Amino acid sequence: METITLNHVLPQVFATCTDLKSEVWQQQVQLEKGKLYLVEAQSGTGKSTLCSYLLGYRHDYEGTICFDHTDIRNFATRQWVDIRCRHVSELFQELRLFGELTALENVYIKNSLTHFKSNDEIKEWFERLGIADKMNVPVARMSFGQQQRVALMRALVQPFDFLLADEPISHLDDKHAGLMAELLLAEARKQEAAVLVTSIGKRLNLPYDHTLKL
Repeated sequence: METITLNHVLPQVFATCTDLKSEVWQQQVQLEKGKLYLVEAQSGTGKSTLCSYLLGYRHDYEGTICFDHTDIRNFATRQWVDIRCRHVSELFQELRLFGELTALENVYIKNSLTHFKSNDEIKEWFERLGIADKMNVPVARMSFGQQQRVALMRALVQPFDFLLADEPISHLDDKHAGLMAELLLAEARKQEAAVLVTSIGKRLNLPYDHTLKL
């Protein structure tokens, strides 16, 4: 997949807004594979909603969203399964980890489906991100910042053309946020993939090609 195009997309909840000022909503926006995008937003302006649209979880919007030249409203369930396994990955704001499983198990459970990374590569990521000592700790016992690093690794154990990172470093200090940025960028470059990062203040430090105000 080479492009994602938003054609005058507007969440239905904003349909009655008369003073909406946005570089995304009700605009013509094209996201291209290989580029880095930052979406800056205030709370409540729809950044997580945007990610939900791009993953096909929600369709409560006006306008059209196209993957390459196909309207995503026309995709069948089996097509969405393929898209989420091979083309679009997300690091969710709320993480969606399994609290009863260990950090390592949370990453392995997805990698067992994709077979995308070796166990040694994954363990090396834990070392790089400074949580090697937490590999066998249940996620529920970890801090939110530590969980964010686990969620990033899980997002990376699949092929993707576009990676969505919804407020990925909200609970991290600058050092560990930098480590996350380095790993994410390296993996995106390997796949020549695009990255779309949302932020309401603290931003992942990447060499963005475009910044959009939501």
